[in-house]
Amino acid sequence: MIPWEHLDTARIPGSRDDLRLMRRGAEYSIMLGQITLMGSRLSGSEKALATLVCERLTQVKKPRVLIGGLGMGFTLRAALEGFGDAELIVSELFPAVVQWARGPMAELFAGCLDDPRVTIRTEDVGQIIRASRSVFDAILLDVDNGPDALTHVVNQRLYSHQGVSAARNALRPGGILAVWSQGPDERFAARLQQAHFTVEEVRVRAQRQGKGSRHVIWLARKA
Repeated sequence: MIPWEHLDTARIPGSRDDLRLMRRGAEYSIMLGQITLMGSRLSGSEKALATLVCERLTQVKKPRVLIGGLGMGFTLRAALEGFGDAELIVSELFPAVVQWARGPMAELFAGCLDDPRVTIRTEDVGQIIRASRSVFDAILLDVDNGPDALTHVVNQRLYSHQGVSAARNALRPGGILAVWSQGPDERFAARLQQAHFTVEEVRVRAQRQGKGSRHVIWLARKA
């Protein structure tokens, strides 16, 4: 078996923990300690985060979409394919992830960061949401581990009552808040309903071939 190669390390802002970029052949992984946060072999649910929203926003001619979390670019690439003519704003908290996307992982991104429809902002997606009022047709969140945040305490605010309400305020009428999660979370689903969203909970396989563990995507539409 090909061994893992350590490509780079980046300190998590405001923390003593580090993210490590690893490569094994053509496979990439971003790790926190011994925990794999994301890997290039498991992209099915990250793509579904975008495609499920695309299927539900066909009536919007040029949607304005905020994507929280760049990751390995699977959600962004699926959004570019599915939305066609759209404005896609990607918020990534960790500058190193953007640097890796343009450097060691450039082959995964296939030039999508340079697409004229895409704007990359290296800042907290929560700040963008809180500063916005009825400007987005969709907000796609693949931040940390979902509502059970692992890497940054700031990320937990996104999934609080206040965070869910802020997302609703940032959406236009009929807009969709889509949230990726490692697994189910009844308390978070209840928060969405309490914020007067119409909620769908979709289970999606982690791998592209419909295999692997099941992840959860919430699709919450603003009335």
